[in-house]
Amino acid sequence: MEFRYLGNSGLKISEIIYGNWLTHASQVDDDTASKSIHAALDAGISSFDTADAYANTAAEVVLGDALKGERRESLEIFTKVYWPTGPGGKNDTGLSRKHIMESINGSLKRLGTDYVDLYQAHRFDYETPIEETMQAFADIVRQGKALYIGVSEWNADQIREGHKLATELGFQLISNQPQYNMLWRVIEREVVPTCEELGLSQIVFSPIAQGILTGKYVPGQPVPEGSRATDEKGGKNMISRWMRDDILTAVQNLKPIAEELDLTLAQLAVAWVLQNPNVAAAIVGASRPEQIASNAAAAGVKLEASVMARIDEAIGSVAETDPSLTQSPASRVA
Repeated sequence: MEFRYLGNSGLKISEIIYGNWLTHASQVDDDTASKSIHAALDAGISSFDTADAYANTAAEVVLGDALKGERRESLEIFTKVYWPTGPGGKNDTGLSRKHIMESINGSLKRLGTDYVDLYQAHRFDYETPIEETMQAFADIVRQGKALYIGVSEWNADQIREGHKLATELGFQLISNQPQYNMLWRVIEREVVPTCEELGLSQIVFSPIAQGILTGKYVPGQPVPEGSRATDEKGGKNMISRWMRDDILTAVQNLKPIAEELDLTLAQLAVAWVLQNPNVAAAIVGASRPEQIASNAAAAGVKLEASVMARIDEAIGSVAETDPSLTQSPASRVA
């Protein structure tokens, strides 16, 4: 496993982060989830990403239980606040001081820890003054409940404003967590340059584009049984935007490149996002423990400029680059 600094800070995190967005307390049973977490530890992964909204707080419980007995100082635990939790009352969502303060206490209890290494604003809150939000984060840092603060899916202007307030309040804003992969590159034109200037790193989710970049979906052929494309509870809708023949054909064009490098398509996809110098880490999930070691093997892979050019040629015009598209439909709650 390779490690990188997160933003302009002294915090090192693993290049591959284990995340439990769609799996724990929902798609997989707790025993499988625990085995997957320990497989991540065995693979050298030390950073774990979750959120209070995942499975309506239950995913944090699963992660906390699985990490019991591990040396806390050897782990980097990240969680997030914004989306509705609990019964969904009027103050059970957003980035108000009330919701943030109550949410951090709930997350710490569920995770079984006194602090999180990174606490993230899960989205930008247009209804709460950003000054109120950043003051609450500053107080949480001073209380020792979070060591660092990050954001998720904020655009360049929002990141700039948040960074300015954080600096004035005496703490660091060190990361942004966007969706980023070969097919979804909207952060490259504005968000990445802004973060490079201000000293933030990207922690990217969906590096495999919800499984599309594994190559398992072939144009003109039935979707594999048990895949996300067959999940009528939401998974099918989540990836529907990617299930176009032109996109699926472009992904199949990547196969010769991966084979020449002795990589799976998934490993190539994860390695691709890690070539961006502003990306500190890629978040991967797993529904089975054996998937972890394979994904973790993408850490440290170096792709030559010629390979990157061939990938661009294979993907062609199907890659989305419009920076006005701050979120894709698949990114909700991620």
